[in-house]
Amino acid sequence: MSRALSIAALQVSPVFRDPAATLDLLRRRVLAARTVVPHLQLLLAPELHLSAQPPLLEEQADYPDEVAVEIPGPLTEALADLARETGLWLVPGSVFERTPGGDVHNTALAFSPEGELVARYRKVFPWQPHEESVAGDSFVTFDVPEAGRVGLAICYDGNFPEAFRQLAWMGAEVILQPTLTTTSDREAELVLARANAIVNQLYVVNLNAGSPAALGRSLVVDPEGLVRRQAGEAEELITDVLDLEAVDRVRELGTAGVSRIWEQAQRVLPALDWPVYRGRG
Repeated sequence: MSRALSIAALQVSPVFRDPAATLDLLRRRVLAARTVVPHLQLLLAPELHLSAQPPLLEEQADYPDEVAVEIPGPLTEALADLARETGLWLVPGSVFERTPGGDVHNTALAFSPEGELVARYRKVFPWQPHEESVAGDSFVTFDVPEAGRVGLAICYDGNFPEAFRQLAWMGAEVILQPTLTTTSDREAELVLARANAIVNQLYVVNLNAGSPAALGRSLVVDPEGLVRRQAGEAEELITDVLDLEAVDRVRELGTAGVSRIWEQAQRVLPALDWPVYRGRG
């Protein structure tokens, strides 16, 4: 595989209500994963992991405001140091971010092995009406040299096919989707992860937090919608090596060798009127 991307996904829980202890624990877990997988290139953590979000039935409405951080700031400096120390592309899930204007976003971060903050994505589709963070207004990708382009999505974004379609249109070949799902619609999310992979012919890494923070059952799905890895509900280290050349193959020759979904979408959709979007594809 000339465009391989070795990944690890931490299906873990935070130290509830203690962001500092959670950051320390994440650092130890990243170092351990680096030892277990010497060829590791990229590591992913769950949604709101470093904000140490408490369990759903123990949440308090003012918690996001209490723990929101400025970006850049001390947290991003610590994460940049960890990325440099380990030589990893580090995607530490998302955090509650406070803007200079006082808004609080649910924001995913990505750091290069040199410690550069290469991507910051504010969740476009918060889980309304339950999640009160302010919605972002743009989608984000970043490039891993000699591997491919990575898109960022967060949890409930996966319920809106437009989000993954936009990332695919921006060149994403794998979408990292940190998640924090504790509710009975986890089964629907697993279906959507596969569906989003199928219709866009790309990899989807849907990482949920493990028990007791969430329901786990994380997935790695390939560009044909086949499940490569599926975790249980407990804490777990999920590892895989993604062959990003498979995206080219599937898009060129088709899912199961017959359905060239993405090629047809690129060719046909821009020419059609889309009244539902008040414009064109």
